[in-house]
Amino acid sequence: LGVLDGQVAIVTGAGQGVGQGIALAVAAAGAAIVVAERVEATGRETARQIEARGGRALAVVCDVRRPADIAATVDATLAAFGRIDVLVNNAQIVHRGPLETLDDEAYDETFDSGPRATFRFMKAVHPHMKARGHGAIVNLATSGAVRWDAAGYGVYAAAKQAIRALGRAAAHEWVRDGIRVNTIAPIAMTPAMEKWIEEDPAGSKAFIDSLPTRRIGDPELDIGRVVVFLVGPDAAYVNAVTLPLDGGQAYF
Repeated sequence: LGVLDGQVAIVTGAGQGVGQGIALAVAAAGAAIVVAERVEATGRETARQIEARGGRALAVVCDVRRPADIAATVDATLAAFGRIDVLVNNAQIVHRGPLETLDDEAYDETFDSGPRATFRFMKAVHPHMKARGHGAIVNLATSGAVRWDAAGYGVYAAAKQAIRALGRAAAHEWVRDGIRVNTIAPIAMTPAMEKWIEEDPAGSKAFIDSLPTRRIGDPELDIGRVVVFLVGPDAAYVNAVTLPLDGGQAYF
């Protein structure tokens, strides 16, 4: 039996990369997965992979920048599975680069898809988790916020630090409702990472060499399985932490 048997998890941005890896791992632990993904085709593909492994999944088209989509995802989850036990706020539009190259639109997209969406989604699931007296939320931050060289990471890192602050507040305010909130800061092999390695072999090699493990994490095995622990019964005393999943590089 899986440690999450009978539970239901919403994973945003689960159509690829880290979100997909988390969805696959949480499904393998026994939970039904709601794949909340902006791109319908990739969301359906993740759901198909989960079902092909014998799991339960529902793909829901969700742009986390839209409050109506968040509400609809919660409603669809309750209609399909009757409960919400786990929320993973993974979706994020990323804009990196020097501050002078980023405009208000890039700033707004980063914050709307990151801290604002995290704020809204946490509040949307809270009453349902509180009613059951049980829930676990995992948000995503970045080690880019604690880099030795912050150049090029300003807006993205600021948004992720806001997510950490919101998560800690929720962790302290809701723990008596039976809800735990934690944050992970992963480095994993994603389509964006693969593209960077292809386009900038020297820069990406220097980055990988800066990791103590000298390798990029696997979205399911290295990231997803840790999320299974964080939302599962063995982490009942783990709350309000930021856990770097990068082989030891970040220093929070």
